[in-house]
Amino acid sequence: MNGQSPPLSRTLKHLFSANAPQCESLLHRCATAAAKSLPTTKKLHAHITTSGLLSTHFLSLLTAAYALCGELHHACKLFDGMPKPTIIAYKAIIRMYTETARPRRALQVFVEMHHSGRYRADEYTYPFVIRACKDLVLLELGTVVHGLTVKTGFVLNSFVGNSLLAMYMNCGDRDGARAVFDSMEEERTVVSWNTMISGSFRNGRAKEALMLFQRMVDGNVEVDSATVLSVLPACGSLKDLEQGREVHRLIIDSGIGERLAVQNALLDMYVKCGSMDEARRAFDLMVEKDVVTWTSVINGYALHADVDRALEMCRLMQCEGVSPNEVTLASLLAMCAGLPDLKLGKCLHGWAIRHCVDCDVNVETALIDLYAKCNSFGLSLRVFSRTCQRMTVPWNAILSGCIHNKMGGEAISLFKRMMQDGVKLNDATWKSLLPAYAVEADLRQASNIHGYLMKSGFLGNPDIVTGLIDIYSKCGSLGHAHELFDGLRNRDIVLWSAMIGGYGKHGDGKMALSMFNEMVQSGIRPNEVTFTCVLHACGHAGLVDEGLNLFNFMQQNHQESVRTDHYTCIVDLLGRAARLEEAYRLINAAPCEASHAVWGALLGACATHGDVRLGEIAAKRLFELEADNTGNYVLLGNIYSAVGRFDDAERVRQMMDSIGLVKAPANSSLI
Repeated sequence: MNGQSPPLSRTLKHLFSANAPQCESLLHRCATAAAKSLPTTKKLHAHITTSGLLSTHFLSLLTAAYALCGELHHACKLFDGMPKPTIIAYKAIIRMYTETARPRRALQVFVEMHHSGRYRADEYTYPFVIRACKDLVLLELGTVVHGLTVKTGFVLNSFVGNSLLAMYMNCGDRDGARAVFDSMEEERTVVSWNTMISGSFRNGRAKEALMLFQRMVDGNVEVDSATVLSVLPACGSLKDLEQGREVHRLIIDSGIGERLAVQNALLDMYVKCGSMDEARRAFDLMVEKDVVTWTSVINGYALHADVDRALEMCRLMQCEGVSPNEVTLASLLAMCAGLPDLKLGKCLHGWAIRHCVDCDVNVETALIDLYAKCNSFGLSLRVFSRTCQRMTVPWNAILSGCIHNKMGGEAISLFKRMMQDGVKLNDATWKSLLPAYAVEADLRQASNIHGYLMKSGFLGNPDIVTGLIDIYSKCGSLGHAHELFDGLRNRDIVLWSAMIGGYGKHGDGKMALSMFNEMVQSGIRPNEVTFTCVLHACGHAGLVDEGLNLFNFMQQNHQESVRTDHYTCIVDLLGRAARLEEAYRLINAAPCEASHAVWGALLGACATHGDVRLGEIAAKRLFELEADNTGNYVLLGNIYSAVGRFDDAERVRQMMDSIGLVKAPANSSLI
């Protein structure tokens, strides 16, 4: 028949005179997405039943029509009533279960169909089976289904290929996804590229996501809004502002910037890259703004600790009729925690209570963190006591709060309670907790934790391994620490710094230097923390020349990493070697004003070696920088007493009395 088919409503007027072929034609139309209609399907069902036309074929078509309409009860009843379901019924039921968030049932039906030996899945069924594996994160079963497509000689098309890409990425198997992607050279669509880009980013490979995007652009594949929604978060994560600007230009050139989601993603990218001027320009150009838009710009100001602008934007947001949500409030509370500003945080807490959002897990977690960082740990515990004790996030926040307040023992006790209550642990739990065991420095506990982490599969995370290395280092078990270090292939700067710092703290400066050199040769660029660790190691081991050579290397090749802490390390290094004049010249030659820690290192060295002149110079600067520190007065008094200048020592004591300073009494851990 040529031309457009008449609508079902008109066709149904002749329903009661319809014969079997006409009913079959109508049912076929009901079983397609374009013409699906539950009322029509029910009328056809009634007519077929009363006309005595009901057969396995018609049951299959009815099952497919009900399934497509999402009518689970009728579809399942008809399907279960068929002694030998047809391929049409199997396909319809598998699709229905997958699309209605019942992936496990979809897989059970697929297995039943496969075991029956009567039918094979096709290009319209495999995508739904693979999607069910993806939703349940069943990598092994997904791989088996992939193998079935190959074994049965099935030609991989874009629908099946894209489903496999999504399944492998969702299960964290980037290699499997890449293999499928490479085999799809002729069948790749924009969906294929988007799946690879978003999957790479979600699996922690933001650089890889940007490389894929560049390949996509270079290959003249037309990008769409889904592409940029995958790429922009990767730019923000890497703080790659230049790449983000290129994506922005591409959005303008391709005319896909009308969607609010794309505009919000652009705004968020500029915020994450720290370019608030560009973020604000993008914000001001937006005609439509929702709560996500306002929250992004508020979060940007909060990240930059710009309290006035963050609060002003929050006020303007409400004037525009947009109510702040839980994420908005959590951003503002995080800003208060970072400042820290307890008074403003309490005001926001009050606002949350008045607007009934204080029970949201994001707000609760932000409040726990706020009070902990404002040294009001009692309030953190009060908020925590009202949270859902089965959720992991509040537990992680309270553990982190214990560490911040130097309450390692409390953190370990809470962790034991967490285990007893059956709360699920995640990577963030261990990152919060491991510093507590490092403080305890108990080798037996370290071994127990190591065993648990190994058994539960957490040792695949480099951050957790770094924490465990730090614990072993604090316990003095550098052999165990190095064994863990050797077991990791991908070593980042944090891991190297932990090992170098461990050797330094235990006086093995030569090993610390050796590891530093090995790190540089492997292509890892040292940061300020790494330099601090290795300079400390040189100081404790008396490696003066090596430390000075390293400091010179740092000034020549890593000038941007030089901090006042490094000057403190070098002054301490020279002081230990009695090279006080050299230390003093270094302080005077520094490009920035020396901190109290630098002058303190010099004063301590003068006290050790009895250098009155330089001791007086250092003490004078310290009296200006930290007038309330009694230790500086005591050290200068000790220098005078050591050389017999008791009148000067008495004068220093009188200076302390005149400004009301009292030397802190000593105490002993034995009583």
